[in-house]
Amino acid sequence: MSRGYLATRWDRLNAPPRILGVDLARSLAVLGMFAAHLLWIRGPVELAEPASWLAVVQGRSSILFAVLAGVSIGLVTGGRVPLAGDAAATARLRLVVRAFVLWLLGILLILTGVPVFVILPAYALLFLVAVPLTRLTAPTLLVLAAGLALVMPFVQVALDALPLWSMIGGHELALAIGWHYPFTTWIAFVAAGMGAARAGVTRRHVQWWLLGAGGALAALAYGLHAASGADEQSEAMSYLGAVWTARPHSSGLLEAVGSGGFALAVLGASLLVCRTVVRWAVLPLRAVGAMPLTAYTLQLVVWAIIASVVLGDSGDLSGFRDLEPFWPLTLGTVVFCTAWALLVGRGPLEAAVDRVARLTVRDAPARAAAPRR
Repeated sequence: MSRGYLATRWDRLNAPPRILGVDLARSLAVLGMFAAHLLWIRGPVELAEPASWLAVVQGRSSILFAVLAGVSIGLVTGGRVPLAGDAAATARLRLVVRAFVLWLLGILLILTGVPVFVILPAYALLFLVAVPLTRLTAPTLLVLAAGLALVMPFVQVALDALPLWSMIGGHELALAIGWHYPFTTWIAFVAAGMGAARAGVTRRHVQWWLLGAGGALAALAYGLHAASGADEQSEAMSYLGAVWTARPHSSGLLEAVGSGGFALAVLGASLLVCRTVVRWAVLPLRAVGAMPLTAYTLQLVVWAIIASVVLGDSGDLSGFRDLEPFWPLTLGTVVFCTAWALLVGRGPLEAAVDRVARLTVRDAPARAAAPRR
């Protein structure tokens, strides 16, 4: 293997156009979902109780994943300046193809019987809903994200109460569209990520803005939740109680604002950290973030295989958690992704999805220059 080949792999992971802080944030989202899936986590976060801090991964990891989906969409559709013309049409059609492939992969993962709410079907729908938003600028996207976060939780309560979900086939429909991560509200997180990409996530002042504004939103929403004494009982008793909550996966108003802000703060912090020498210390984490689809899928496939062989049932959540699989799966994923990134390059599933999108939607032929008259 030539040194030139290894050098190109190194550059792919560490040099522009790769944005190191985005990769770091993605790794935190993926590994946070590992923790939410594989560890026994009891009770909410209590600042005075360090033992409870691990509960921060509940709900927030998947919302961070959604915000970063928005960042990726924003970057592939032009970054600070939205693409126009044939280039924009090609990028949008490829997003549609990627959405279809992600949905199929999500359904296959659901069929493994692993007892988690697979995020990929929701991810796919979010890609589709985001396609019309790719024309928008940063200010418009950020205002839209704020409006959706403030309005949609009021609608979401009614949507969750529809009799559709308790009818025959309702549960299967919910799984197929990822309703545990409802696109109707979660599009706010994607729009926020797209707005960050349009604002320029590589710009230092934008990174500080993400950290400061995101942290302020999180502190405000979580503070209001704590001050109001909101709990699951109050959620069940009234419509406003169901809206006024920051409980993970509630899609309540305070969760949308608080966890959305938390995700923006994590993104900003990750971008700032990767401006320092710490970026080399977190290289293995960045490798995971460079192939999040591969890491997420690999975890669930390995889980299904081990649980089926050892427990005889891939759906035995308690039995699998009791095997204490978090550290072996997490460390194994980090080692695999780091080795793959440095020796092979792009993640296998990322490369496959991109290949399908490019084969399905070809680049528009370059237009010949008009002859001079």
